[in-house]
Amino acid sequence: MSGGKKKKKAAFNAVSDINVTPMVDVMLVMLIIFMVITPMLSKGISVDLAKTKNPVAMQAADKDDAILVSITKDGKAYLGTDQFANLNDMGVKVKDRLSAKLDKTVYLKNDSRARYERVVEVIDSLRGFGVDQLGLITESVAKEGAAKPAGI
Repeated sequence: MSGGKKKKKAAFNAVSDINVTPMVDVMLVMLIIFMVITPMLSKGISVDLAKTKNPVAMQAADKDDAILVSITKDGKAYLGTDQFANLNDMGVKVKDRLSAKLDKTVYLKNDSRARYERVVEVIDSLRGFGVDQLGLITESVAKEGAAKPAGI
């Protein structure tokens, strides 16, 4: 008989796998946040802009206080995200906003499929309420087919 002590083997197992569950949880939360925030980043109403080859860059249209009028393909007029059935009501709101600004430019962004008659009605209404500077927001077509936002 051996009068010695029995040696106990170490009873732990080394785990060599990486636990990815916390990383997946964080990624899913970030995905949800981006999905909620991304639609809020675009100003005004989303429309399919007309494409141009020789636009003029208008950085002021991206400012937070820029006055943006949108016309959808079905002829609805929006000031920012507020829809106006009556162009006179929209004109009054635009006139109020212009009175407090140094830059008196109103930016018009219309769908390329909108009726030309409706676009002219909106422009005429804005001119009637004192809008002298009007910027038309378009989409620039690069030679390789990629498009980037621009204006005329």
